[in-house]
Amino acid sequence: MFDVEKYFEKSSEVIKQLKDHKKKVELIADRIVECSKKRNKILVGGNGGSCADADHFTGELQCTYKKSNRSAISAINIGGMPASITAWANDFGFETYFERQVKAHGNKGDILFLISTGGGDVEEGSSTCLIKAANEGKKRGMYLISLVGKTGGALKESSDICIHVKNNTTAFIQEAHMSILHCICEILEKDLDNK
Repeated sequence: MFDVEKYFEKSSEVIKQLKDHKKKVELIADRIVECSKKRNKILVGGNGGSCADADHFTGELQCTYKKSNRSAISAINIGGMPASITAWANDFGFETYFERQVKAHGNKGDILFLISTGGGDVEEGSSTCLIKAANEGKKRGMYLISLVGKTGGALKESSDICIHVKNNTTAFIQEAHMSILHCICEILEKDLDNK
Protein backbone atom coordinates (compact mmCIF):
# COMPACT_ATOMS: atom_id res chain seq x y z
CA MET A 1 0.00 0.00 0.00
CA PHE A 2 1.22 3.51 -0.85
CA ASP A 3 2.54 5.45 2.16
CA VAL A 4 0.74 8.79 1.97
CA GLU A 5 2.36 10.22 5.10
CA LYS A 6 5.85 9.40 3.82
CA TYR A 7 5.10 11.10 0.50
CA PHE A 8 4.13 14.37 2.18
CA GLU A 9 7.05 14.17 4.60
CA LYS A 10 9.53 13.80 1.71
CA SER A 11 7.88 16.57 -0.29
CA SER A 12 7.89 18.95 2.68
CA GLU A 13 11.58 18.20 3.32
CA VAL A 14 12.42 19.37 -0.21
CA ILE A 15 10.33 22.53 0.22
CA LYS A 16 11.92 23.28 3.63
CA GLN A 17 15.35 23.32 1.98
CA LEU A 18 14.27 26.19 -0.28
CA LYS A 19 15.04 28.67 2.50
CA ASP A 20 18.70 28.15 1.52
CA HIS A 21 17.88 29.97 -1.74
CA LYS A 22 16.44 33.06 -0.03
CA LYS A 23 18.91 35.51 -1.62
CA LYS A 24 18.36 34.13 -5.11
CA VAL A 25 14.56 34.30 -4.72
CA GLU A 26 14.85 37.93 -3.63
CA LEU A 27 17.24 38.70 -6.49
CA ILE A 28 14.84 37.16 -9.03
CA ALA A 29 12.00 39.31 -7.68
CA ASP A 30 14.23 42.41 -7.87
CA ARG A 31 15.10 41.63 -11.50
CA ILE A 32 11.42 41.24 -12.37
CA VAL A 33 10.61 44.58 -10.75
CA GLU A 34 13.48 46.25 -12.63
CA CYS A 35 12.41 44.62 -15.90
CA SER A 36 8.80 45.73 -15.46
CA LYS A 37 9.70 49.30 -14.53
CA LYS A 38 11.77 49.55 -17.74
CA ARG A 39 8.74 48.31 -19.74
CA ASN A 40 10.56 45.11 -20.72
CA LYS A 41 8.88 41.72 -20.66
CA ILE A 42 9.34 38.26 -19.24
CA LEU A 43 9.24 35.18 -21.46
CA VAL A 44 8.54 32.02 -19.46
CA GLY A 45 8.89 28.47 -20.76
CA GLY A 46 8.98 24.83 -19.80
CA ASN A 47 7.90 21.39 -20.98
CA GLY A 48 5.06 19.25 -19.64
CA GLY A 49 4.32 20.03 -16.00
CA SER A 50 6.86 22.85 -16.15
CA CYS A 51 4.87 24.35 -19.04
CA ALA A 52 1.82 24.32 -16.76
CA ASP A 53 3.92 26.03 -14.07
CA ALA A 54 5.02 28.62 -16.64
CA ASP A 55 1.39 29.26 -17.54
CA HIS A 56 0.43 29.60 -13.87
CA PHE A 57 3.30 32.02 -13.23
CA THR A 58 2.59 34.22 -16.26
CA GLY A 59 -1.05 34.41 -15.17
CA GLU A 60 0.02 35.64 -11.72
CA LEU A 61 2.36 38.23 -13.29
CA GLN A 62 -0.09 39.54 -15.91
CA CYS A 63 -3.10 39.66 -13.63
CA THR A 64 -2.65 39.75 -9.90
CA TYR A 65 -1.57 37.49 -7.10
CA LYS A 66 -3.39 39.09 -4.17
CA LYS A 67 -3.59 42.84 -4.70
CA SER A 68 -5.96 43.96 -7.45
CA ASN A 69 -4.22 47.36 -7.71
CA ARG A 70 -0.73 45.95 -8.27
CA SER A 71 0.90 46.99 -11.54
CA ALA A 72 0.57 44.49 -14.40
CA ILE A 73 3.74 42.74 -15.51
CA SER A 74 4.29 41.93 -19.18
CA ALA A 75 4.78 38.15 -19.28
CA ILE A 76 4.31 35.55 -22.01
CA ASN A 77 4.23 31.77 -21.64
CA ILE A 78 6.14 30.83 -24.80
CA GLY A 79 4.69 27.32 -24.61
CA GLY A 80 1.10 28.49 -24.37
CA MET A 81 0.17 29.04 -28.02
CA PRO A 82 -1.23 25.81 -29.53
CA ALA A 83 -1.53 27.11 -33.10
CA SER A 84 2.11 28.24 -33.12
CA ILE A 85 3.39 25.08 -31.42
CA THR A 86 1.60 22.70 -33.75
CA ALA A 87 2.48 24.67 -36.89
CA TRP A 88 6.18 24.94 -36.04
CA ALA A 89 6.53 21.39 -34.69
CA ASN A 90 4.75 19.96 -37.73
CA ASP A 91 6.83 21.88 -40.27
CA PHE A 92 10.21 22.20 -38.56
CA GLY A 93 10.25 20.07 -35.38
CA PHE A 94 9.61 20.91 -31.74
CA GLU A 95 13.30 21.17 -30.82
CA THR A 96 13.52 24.71 -32.23
CA TYR A 97 10.07 25.94 -31.17
CA PHE A 98 11.09 27.85 -28.03
CA GLU A 99 14.08 29.30 -29.85
CA ARG A 100 11.65 30.60 -32.49
CA GLN A 101 9.49 32.17 -29.78
CA VAL A 102 12.54 33.93 -28.34
CA LYS A 103 13.33 35.23 -31.84
CA ALA A 104 9.73 36.47 -32.16
CA HIS A 105 9.39 38.12 -28.74
CA GLY A 106 12.78 38.45 -27.03
CA ASN A 107 14.67 41.74 -26.84
CA LYS A 108 17.66 43.06 -24.97
CA GLY A 109 16.72 43.75 -21.37
CA ASP A 110 13.92 41.18 -21.31
CA ILE A 111 13.99 38.20 -18.95
CA LEU A 112 13.93 34.62 -20.20
CA PHE A 113 12.65 32.48 -17.32
CA LEU A 114 12.98 28.74 -17.95
CA ILE A 115 11.61 25.95 -15.76
CA SER A 116 12.88 22.39 -16.11
CA THR A 117 12.97 19.43 -13.74
CA GLY A 118 16.18 18.16 -15.37
CA GLY A 119 17.76 21.33 -16.76
CA GLY A 120 18.41 19.90 -20.22
CA ASP A 121 21.16 17.77 -21.70
CA VAL A 122 22.15 17.97 -25.37
CA GLU A 123 23.88 14.56 -25.40
CA GLU A 124 20.87 12.82 -23.87
CA GLY A 125 18.45 14.84 -26.01
CA SER A 126 16.47 16.08 -23.00
CA SER A 127 14.92 19.56 -23.05
CA THR A 128 17.16 20.62 -25.93
CA CYS A 129 14.37 23.02 -26.91
CA LEU A 130 15.03 24.95 -23.69
CA ILE A 131 18.79 24.92 -24.22
CA LYS A 132 18.32 26.36 -27.73
CA ALA A 133 15.99 29.03 -26.32
CA ALA A 134 18.57 29.90 -23.64
CA ASN A 135 21.32 30.23 -26.24
CA GLU A 136 19.16 32.50 -28.38
CA GLY A 137 18.19 34.58 -25.36
CA LYS A 138 21.83 35.12 -24.43
CA LYS A 139 22.61 36.22 -28.00
CA ARG A 140 19.86 38.81 -27.71
CA GLY A 141 21.06 40.23 -24.39
CA MET A 142 18.23 38.75 -22.34
CA TYR A 143 18.69 37.98 -18.64
CA LEU A 144 18.40 34.23 -18.08
CA ILE A 145 16.73 32.83 -14.97
CA SER A 146 16.10 29.12 -14.45
CA LEU A 147 14.52 26.77 -11.94
CA VAL A 148 15.92 23.26 -12.31
CA GLY A 149 16.18 19.96 -10.47
CA LYS A 150 18.07 16.65 -10.64
CA THR A 151 21.64 17.40 -11.88
CA GLY A 152 20.79 20.97 -12.92
CA GLY A 153 21.70 20.21 -16.52
CA ALA A 154 22.83 22.74 -19.11
CA LEU A 155 20.53 25.50 -17.82
CA LYS A 156 22.30 25.54 -14.46
CA GLU A 157 25.54 26.41 -16.24
CA SER A 158 24.16 29.03 -18.65
CA SER A 159 21.78 30.96 -16.38
CA ASP A 160 22.46 34.33 -14.79
CA ILE A 161 20.46 33.10 -11.79
CA CYS A 162 19.62 29.45 -11.26
CA ILE A 163 17.80 27.84 -8.36
CA HIS A 164 18.73 24.17 -8.31
CA VAL A 165 16.37 21.91 -6.36
CA LYS A 166 18.69 19.03 -5.57
CA ASN A 167 16.31 16.12 -5.79
CA ASN A 168 15.63 13.39 -8.35
CA THR A 169 11.87 13.01 -7.90
CA THR A 170 10.05 14.98 -10.58
CA ALA A 171 6.94 15.58 -8.46
CA PHE A 172 8.95 16.97 -5.54
CA ILE A 173 10.95 19.23 -7.87
CA GLN A 174 7.77 20.59 -9.45
CA GLU A 175 6.18 21.18 -6.04
CA ALA A 176 9.31 23.06 -4.97
CA HIS A 177 9.33 25.11 -8.18
CA MET A 178 5.74 26.19 -7.58
CA SER A 179 6.61 27.20 -4.02
CA ILE A 180 9.46 29.33 -5.39
CA LEU A 181 7.17 30.94 -7.97
CA HIS A 182 4.56 31.75 -5.32
CA CYS A 183 7.24 33.19 -3.03
CA ILE A 184 8.41 35.46 -5.87
CA CYS A 185 4.80 36.61 -6.29
CA GLU A 186 4.57 37.37 -2.56
CA ILE A 187 7.65 39.61 -2.83
CA LEU A 188 6.33 41.32 -5.96
CA GLU A 189 3.06 42.18 -4.22
CA LYS A 190 5.03 44.12 -1.61
CA ASP A 191 7.76 45.56 -3.81
CA LEU A 192 6.42 46.33 -7.26
CA ASP A 193 4.65 49.59 -6.53
CA ASN A 194 7.12 50.65 -3.85
CA LYS A 195 10.35 50.86 -5.91
